Amino acid sequence: MSYPAEMYRYHDWANQTLLNRIQELPVSVLGQEVNSSFPTLAHALSHIYAVDKLWYMVLTGTGMPEALQATYPLNGQIVPTVEEYRRRFAELAGEFEVWFREPRDLEQTIVLNNPYAGVRNTRLAEIVLHLVNHGTYHRGNVSTMLRQLGHASTMTDYIFYLYQAGEAQFPQHEVR
Repeated sequence: MSYPAEMYRYHDWANQTLLNRIQELPVSVLGQEVNSSFPTLAHALSHIYAVDKLWYMVLTGTGMPEALQATYPLNGQIVPTVEEYRRRFAELAGEFEVWFREPRDLEQTIVLNNPYAGVRNTRLAEIVLHLVNHGTYHRGNVSTMLRQLGHASTMTDYIFYLYQAGEAQFPQHEVR
């Protein structure tokens, strides 16, 4: 398995681990307001999902301006349950799983026209690693928000993934 695919597998595990923790808490915690990077946990989760979807679209051939336009509304789509977030993340992870299984050169470069940063040649591997890094950053926001709301978070560090996931294959997600 390639390094970017392994890192994406970690990203999926970390998202599911954090969602498992949130699901243990009262349902109201998802929409409880907090003074942080996002107004609620639901807003943070919607943002992580929207950006994951954006990069999936870019990796599968959609131009970045078009992918941004298509996924921007997802940032504001607040869903009422953790189970719905779990379903959305799992479905997208299943799409990534299929994408990683297809033979491809992850060192291939594409022209990335990022309206916020400009045009550059970017390797597919770099996009995957950015997606993982972005998720890690915002899972840290969610952990802080949980603590501000009076709840413990959970460990989603890469080393814990290595201990818990070992050599396991991608978690199996239903692909529609």
